[in-house]
Amino acid sequence: MVSPDSIRTAMGIIGNGTALVLFLSPVPTFWRIWKKRSVEQYSPIPYVATLLNCMLWVVYGLPVVHPNSMLVITINGTGTAIELAYITLFLLYSAGPTRRKVLLLLAGEVAFVGVVSALVIALAHTHERRSMIVGVLCVIFGTGMYAAPLSIMKLVIQTKSVEYMPLFLSLAALFNGVCWTAYALIRFDPYITIPNGLGTLLAVAQLVLYAVYYKSTQRIIQERKRKAADQLAMTDVVVDGKAPSNHHHHHHNNNAGGHY
Repeated sequence: MVSPDSIRTAMGIIGNGTALVLFLSPVPTFWRIWKKRSVEQYSPIPYVATLLNCMLWVVYGLPVVHPNSMLVITINGTGTAIELAYITLFLLYSAGPTRRKVLLLLAGEVAFVGVVSALVIALAHTHERRSMIVGVLCVIFGTGMYAAPLSIMKLVIQTKSVEYMPLFLSLAALFNGVCWTAYALIRFDPYITIPNGLGTLLAVAQLVLYAVYYKSTQRIIQERKRKAADQLAMTDVVVDGKAPSNHHHHHHNNNAGGHY
């Protein structure tokens, strides 16, 4: 018979993998920042928020706070390192005011986590007590992280297009949420259950949106391509000084008739 604890461990290990995928998903963004030597319009807030979240979960997983949480420490320790790398790149390639803001936020977060850890270990004397204090903070800040997909979902509904909501990430988020929710339910842990349960629900909602707006997205992209082609045809006319060739018009009629 497989023990519940070994299932929990397996879920945590799979969860480490899926969370790693999510933590590494901004790599293309930072690759672009690095190549362009500029942060352009990108916001540092998601990375600063994720860093705070990871650091707090590391504190939560410490043996003095919540024993038997090694898998919580490994993935959030890794997450902390990854977010610090992102923020370092951000600091390298941002201008004065932005850089100052990020440095201040960073210093504030490190101080906050340090003070919380020190106070919790000094003043709360049972694991339950310590877990509760750090756990509540983790839920509060973790929920803040789940606000990010909400803004993307709003954009999808407004534009009727899922272009800016990558399917792969929504699937990874769903898988991650399910793994950690299972992990948290096997040895019931409300503080891990709440944020990951929420994350799972939001990921499901994203996939539903994806299905609903998939067709209209294709239509919008087709429309954009057709407009671009028309503009090209127009410039051809100007360049050649004569009417565009006939097959061009046929092509349009096919399009208009065929697709919808």
